[in-house]
Amino acid sequence: MVLNGIDTIDNYDSLFRGKNLGLITSPSGVGRTLESTIDILSRKYRLKALYSPEHGVRGDRYAGATVDTYTDPYLHIPVYSLYRKDSKRMTPEMLKGIDLVVYDIQDIGTRFYTFIYTMLYAMESCAKAGVPFAVLDRPNPLGGTAVEGNIIGEEYRSFVGAYPICIRYGLTAGELARMANGRFGIGCDLHVVPCRGWSRRMLFPETGRLWVMPTPAIPRFESALLYPGMCLLEGTNLSEGRGTAAPFELAGAPFIKAVPLAAEMNRLRLPGVLFRPAYFVPYTDKFSGELCEGVQIHITDAHAVRSVETGLYFIDTVRRLYGDQFQFLPVRPGQALRPIDRLTGDRSFRENPGSLDGLLTVFRKDAALFAEQKQEYHLYAE
Repeated sequence: MVLNGIDTIDNYDSLFRGKNLGLITSPSGVGRTLESTIDILSRKYRLKALYSPEHGVRGDRYAGATVDTYTDPYLHIPVYSLYRKDSKRMTPEMLKGIDLVVYDIQDIGTRFYTFIYTMLYAMESCAKAGVPFAVLDRPNPLGGTAVEGNIIGEEYRSFVGAYPICIRYGLTAGELARMANGRFGIGCDLHVVPCRGWSRRMLFPETGRLWVMPTPAIPRFESALLYPGMCLLEGTNLSEGRGTAAPFELAGAPFIKAVPLAAEMNRLRLPGVLFRPAYFVPYTDKFSGELCEGVQIHITDAHAVRSVETGLYFIDTVRRLYGDQFQFLPVRPGQALRPIDRLTGDRSFRENPGSLDGLLTVFRKDAALFAEQKQEYHLYAE
């Protein structure tokens, strides 16, 4: 079994002993016996504050919902929100009396998964306040070798893409923290408690760990593996399967015909996946209560899957087959970019139908460049 950072903290006792700790975590922050990191640190050390990302420290907030600051009913310590409507950052008051901020959340290696920006923004705040920062590392469930997508440019930056990284970036949270601290200039007093027994080619099923949902919409490893591409459907009028038992594995819409779409997708012979005609009724989110036709994506070779390209090909195929019935969603109130542009970090996919091959050429060049840039921050060998 791979050991996560929380499982090996006894070897790093001097980093925590005698200090007032603040912890950024979520329900996925657990040790090998599924005891929460909150309980482990409060039992061993002086845990003085909790900091809540999206979905809440204990997972009691739905996607996108703001989180309030409150007192934890079990430990009777403050829980400060890092997912407020007006800000996603720490304030100086949140760091008063704290000697070390600790981060332990299961990432899924995808640029628009918001937990990584909670981590990086907190590192920025700690750098300004002179408070050290520690990452209890965990494996990237998608492995540490495959890199996909473009390096997002400055004009597309947001809380779903705040740093110049690829969509699927092939780093653990600890490695990403090292890269941001050095290459991106955060400059905090950073400590990473590494995993033990993980190698870069390992996907999550090979770690021997139990899967704990990082968020409600990522119930299984398969959901996580397809997420970097199928999450792009959030920028369209297609259902990405939210409100079903298989988010990011099911995809479709009321105007789609399942059988011809599945056949068209299978003709592409995309690596590691097969498409089956599927029919589903979401119980929430897009098309709640409506019958949708589409596909279920089945994984035949997890190591071969290129999820970003799978998602782009799916959207491109639906756009080609269903013309005016397919739409990219408009700009949301208070935002400057359309959702698809924020997610892809590129306008050309939306603005130029038929340009996917050219876009993928750009994406592959960026991915190769990022794969080279990130190597000096690796903590684990292949």
